Formats: sequence, C-alpha cells, structure tokens
Amino acid sequence: MIRVLVVEDDPVAASAHRMYVERLSGFEVSAVAHSGAEALRFLDRNAVDLVLLDLHLPDGHGLHVVRSMRAAGHTADVIAVTSARDLDVVRQAVSVGVVQYLLKPFTFPALRDRMERWSRFRDELAGGGKAVGQDEVDRALSVLRGSPVAATLPKGLSAPTLDAVTRALRDASADGLSAGQAAAAVGVSRITARRYLEHLVETGQAVRSPQYGQVGRPELCYRLSP
Repeated sequence: MIRVLVVEDDPVAASAHRMYVERLSGFEVSAVAHSGAEALRFLDRNAVDLVLLDLHLPDGHGLHVVRSMRAAGHTADVIAVTSARDLDVVRQAVSVGVVQYLLKPFTFPALRDRMERWSRFRDELAGGGKAVGQDEVDRALSVLRGSPVAATLPKGLSAPTLDAVTRALRDASADGLSAGQAAAAVGVSRITARRYLEHLVETGQAVRSPQYGQVGRPELCYRLSP
C-alpha cells in the first residue's frame, strides 16, 4: 500500500481529502495533519510515500514544510493541493521538488488522475539502475506530467482513455497493436480504440502500417513513434 500523509488545516477539506484518497485502490491515509509542525513531527516518527500538502497553513507556508522535510532527510514525494494561483509559487514549488500541483476546488477525478499518474511514475522508476537512453527518461516524465495534448483533445475523447491506449502501445511488442488488440488491452470497443489510435497518429505520437498475414485485407497496426 502507498502511505499518504494529508496536510490540511481546514477540517472539512481534510476530511474530504482523506475520503478521496481512501477511495483509491492501493492508497491508504497514514494520518491527517492540520499544521506544518504537526506534519513534520509525524514524519519524524513515521515513513510515508506521499504527502498531500496544502500550501496555506496556520503556522507557515507549505513550501517551508517541504524544505524542512528535505533538510531532515524525508524523501516522500509531495503533491501540492492549494488555492494559490500565483505562478511564482508554482515555480518555487517545482524548484523544491513538488511533483504535482492541484488547484482548489477540485473534483475526485482530478485528484485521482494526479495520484495515479504519480503512482505510475513511481513504478517506472522502481527498478533503479540507469536509463537506457533519453526515450526512457522522457517516458517516465511523460507519465508524471501527462499527455501534452490532453487539454486539447477532440470532442468525445478523454485523457484517461488516451493514456490507457498510449500505455498499451508502449507495452506492446515491436510489431505494435491492431485496433482490436488495443481495444482488448484497454477494455473499450474496437471502434473507440481506433479513434484514439488515429488521434495519436494525427498528433505524431504514433505511426500505423499495414500488417500482411492471413489471406484477406491487411490489418493496420499501430506503434508509438520512434
């Protein structure tokens, strides 16, 4: 289980964040802290994997908590959950190692998306060792940051399904996947899978080529672009 510390001074928001996290498979809330000092005291005694951190705390700014965590040797990743829209704060958050930045108010699907992206990013790097090349580094970071075209998807396409189709292509063999194979891997219809695959081709993220095998029309296969 992935252990999460929720840091939020507002009791209603803290309860909601805890409920959201506990709805996610593979995550558990280790504790809820209502101040930066309380959060640091808990981290001194307990190991967690992820901190869901409000930036406006009664005893100081959340980024000071992150700096204090690092100074004390705490390596848990941090997702900022805040109403702070100042881009300078966003820049500072990135500079101290905040891995995701989620603006309040947000919905459960929005939090789930960030948490699941972080979890996949964590899994990508779980083996340690060295990256084979730039592509492997880019792939890990793209999992964390998400698809750059997700915000401008055509009507009827969703970012989570696009990510699932992209992952299916990434995990496929060098021959790629047909629309039917992608549909089976993702759990959608063949027509739906083809729409997402064609979108990846149109945006330059995938390529398609005919696969000749049995007698009949060749089947199109899709692969991620080199």
